[in-house]
Amino acid sequence: MVPEAEVQNVLAELQRLRARVPLLAGALAASTDGLVLAHDTPGVEAEGVAALTAAALGVSIRMTEATGRGGFRELLVRGETGYIAAYAAGSSAVLTLLAEDRINVGRLHLEGRRAGTRIGQLVDAALERAPQPAPGARTPAQRPPQQPGTLPHRTT
Repeated sequence: MVPEAEVQNVLAELQRLRARVPLLAGALAASTDGLVLAHDTPGVEAEGVAALTAAALGVSIRMTEATGRGGFRELLVRGETGYIAAYAAGSSAVLTLLAEDRINVGRLHLEGRRAGTRIGQLVDAALERAPQPAPGARTPAQRPPQQPGTLPHRTT
């Protein structure tokens, strides 16, 4: 779990991102398993978007693995009235941006990648500082080590 202080820092980053990119309709940071960390998504159900992002992330990871394209970095979906973009944010989070159709996609990627990096640093640092379980305590199965900046691969 990410401490409240870091959650506030992530929220501040989302708000700065929306201020820098006027055609962003929303921004949210979530864990790779679909839990909302922070969001600035007026009029959008953040929990639902986070869950859908996790599902899309699972498919994207499988696609990159199956095609030999390396670890997941980003995903862009274009609908009739705008874009949904998801960016890797460190080893355990993802940044999802909702943008209007008129947005400059290059600017969306530039700002999304930068914000994803900053959010990833905040979340990963917070998780590293989190208290470790006591020796002998039951812990979930350990994941294999990941390359820096890549999301964990799903095993199910």
